Amino acid sequence: MSQFSAIDYQMMSLAIDLAKKGRFTTAPNPNVGCVITQNDVIVGQGYHKKAGEPHAEVHAMRMAGEQTKGATAYVTLEPCSHYGRTPPCAEGLIKAGVAKVVCAMSDPNPQVAGRGFAMLEEAGIEVQVGILEQDARALNRGFLKKMETNRPFVQLKMAASLDGQTALANGQSQWITGAEARRDVQAYRAEAGAILSTSRTVIDDNASLNVRWNELPSQVHSVIDSTELRQPVRVILDRQNQLSSDLKLFSTEGVILRVAHEGGDLNIPAGSSEQLDLAQTLDVLAEEHQINHVWVEAGATLASSMIEQQLVDELIVYLAPKLMGADGRGLIGALGLESMQQVIDLDIKDIRMVGSDIRIVATPQLKKK
Repeated sequence: MSQFSAIDYQMMSLAIDLAKKGRFTTAPNPNVGCVITQNDVIVGQGYHKKAGEPHAEVHAMRMAGEQTKGATAYVTLEPCSHYGRTPPCAEGLIKAGVAKVVCAMSDPNPQVAGRGFAMLEEAGIEVQVGILEQDARALNRGFLKKMETNRPFVQLKMAASLDGQTALANGQSQWITGAEARRDVQAYRAEAGAILSTSRTVIDDNASLNVRWNELPSQVHSVIDSTELRQPVRVILDRQNQLSSDLKLFSTEGVILRVAHEGGDLNIPAGSSEQLDLAQTLDVLAEEHQINHVWVEAGATLASSMIEQQLVDELIVYLAPKLMGADGRGLIGALGLESMQQVIDLDIKDIRMVGSDIRIVATPQLKKK
């Protein structure tokens, strides 16, 4: 028999929905939601919005006031137990006099990692953990990946015609997808900590690779206003130092990190290959720049390299209702496969129409190296 009641599921579902409201602003912190109930009636709720600002539990406790005494708190992630830019939430819940804490999952952050639960239990508060854990993990894929592997969560975006072409033979590609798909991409960009691309893509498209408020879908506008818009760091692989200051990239707001072997903002030493080490680049972004989530937009060469090196956690593929012919440019570059046993299998998570285009969300199935 489950230790959780129907009310527990209802309240944790609400806490998860609250946590989602922070997905455009909390990085590098996790998205967290909290609901406080007194006799199964909601008396407080809140979510974490931005690093350095009050955590979800604090917002909920402020709303509940004196009604926190003897209450149940539902939290999507283990309450923190350490002093950072804000005091520990576990301590706040204890001082507020809650009787019970129901939590979706423990925090993989070594500074927390069970200590929050231990503090609560030592204070005589009942703790239950594990309700809707997979939903809670989905809230923070970047934060969890970085904490567990010290590498960011990587999404690779690609767009093609129905016959798998990304451009005509002469290089023309604007626009393969429709306006709604492009707005969808803007929303994905807005969630990411960094956008990774190549100097070739930037030069060919004169791409700015930023988030544009007036192109974001209405569901983003309903959560944040234009003053809260956070521009992802733009990380450009520029091994041959081809970027020039007159590109649109440099006239738009936001941090730019140019990656090269030397002379870049982020230098990756040359190895046996002349190519930039993609895995090392991701490691440096995580360790030195606190980036949890990387959104990749580039051409076939980078796409195939990242897939081949098993650096992609999720593919976002837009297929437009167009045919461009075999003389066009393909979706990804050569993978050097020689048998069907070598092909890369995909676990398709979602397929839906976005305007007139098809959006496929899939996870590459890792091969043993």
